[in-house]
Amino acid sequence: MYETSTIREKLKLFGVILLPILITQLGMYAMNFFDTIMAGQAGPDQLAGVAIGSSVWVPVFTGLNGILMAISPIVSQLKGAKKDKDIPWSVRQGVYLAIVLALLIGLVGFFLLDPILSLLDIESSVRHVAKYYLVALGSGIVPLFIFNLLRSFVDALGQTKISMGIILMTLPINILFNYMFIFGKWGAPELGGIGAGVASSLTYWFSLVVVVLTIHNHQGLRRYGIFSSFPKPSLSEWWEQLKIGVPIGFAIFFETSIFAAVTFFMTAYDTYTIAAHQAAINFASFLYMVPLSIAFTLTIAVGFEVGAKRYRDARTYSYIGIILAVCMSVLAGLTLYIFDESVARLYSSNPNVIELTTNFIFFAIFFQLSDAFGAPIQGVLRGYKDVNITLFMAFVSYWVIGLPSGYLLANFTSLGPYGYWMSLIIGLTAGAVALLLRMLQLQKRNIA
Repeated sequence: MYETSTIREKLKLFGVILLPILITQLGMYAMNFFDTIMAGQAGPDQLAGVAIGSSVWVPVFTGLNGILMAISPIVSQLKGAKKDKDIPWSVRQGVYLAIVLALLIGLVGFFLLDPILSLLDIESSVRHVAKYYLVALGSGIVPLFIFNLLRSFVDALGQTKISMGIILMTLPINILFNYMFIFGKWGAPELGGIGAGVASSLTYWFSLVVVVLTIHNHQGLRRYGIFSSFPKPSLSEWWEQLKIGVPIGFAIFFETSIFAAVTFFMTAYDTYTIAAHQAAINFASFLYMVPLSIAFTLTIAVGFEVGAKRYRDARTYSYIGIILAVCMSVLAGLTLYIFDESVARLYSSNPNVIELTTNFIFFAIFFQLSDAFGAPIQGVLRGYKDVNITLFMAFVSYWVIGLPSGYLLANFTSLGPYGYWMSLIIGLTAGAVALLLRMLQLQKRNIA
């Protein structure tokens, strides 16, 4: 990151940071994308099992990983304030915190996984796949959390091309592991959907090794000496990071868990409906990586400018990001509308699943447009370290307004399962409006 003075310079710098982040996020989500596609080719029950497993895993992972995202505004603001010497301490303590959180979620999962899955009215074969898919993923939680913490540190310095290179290196390895463990190739056991979890876990371990070696050997990163010493854990530093990270994590959890809740409600329908729902949500979420990447870029850019107390420049970056996200969302909506059946055929050859998937995709067009407003604004607010009010807004928007309205529409109108997708549209739209009002209030206060 560096100081800019004109709109043209800001656009150039924003693009330089954004493009590698976008490729990185697309690459990371492509792992889940290929998990879903390749599991679907193993059968509808395998796809449904991965769908249920993902619906449990994604909100938990993204919520706890959101806590670790506190390192991004911390590092970017320290960089903007020219306090580089304080960065290594925060990163090392963040690594310790990542390990603790990963072990904690593993312990909780050990006791709660069976009770949670037993609550769902699903076929025994689907429950089996879901359980052991999650068990396999669980073996990679520690490296995944450490990797994401270190990646946030690297990105916050503006070195986003490094993360991009690592992900582009690991993606084909993940696909290879999927091929081996889902279909039983090259001497590996044929595990179906469970094999997707094994493949992801192995990929997480590989990614951690690569990022550690990169930070140790890269000249621009080695000077921070992240691994040169290992001080004692500092509860006070953990608390400082948690004060920022916990609201971020819970806000993300409230948003992603509404998708999980919708998937759980889908279990009231047949396996074809569950599989179609997962296919549609998977592809729509793949497109969501664009506004999400813009949000991460905004956290870095806004945090850097706020750290240097250049609040007008922070506001300019905010509008650059939001406008870009909306334009890209319109393009994504057109893509979904035109190629809906082609997208559905990527996930299944079953005619029932294809038809249901195209119906779900129609609703996805509208909720991803709301995400195009909400996600970048969240990135802006994180750059300001303004996270507490957004937590409350997320809870009300998604769980007080969104999901109850979906339940009513699904059970008391002719929409059926599509009523739950209406809840996604309603919740995300309410959240986007609330976040926009908060951003405008914060910018007015800082610039006045």
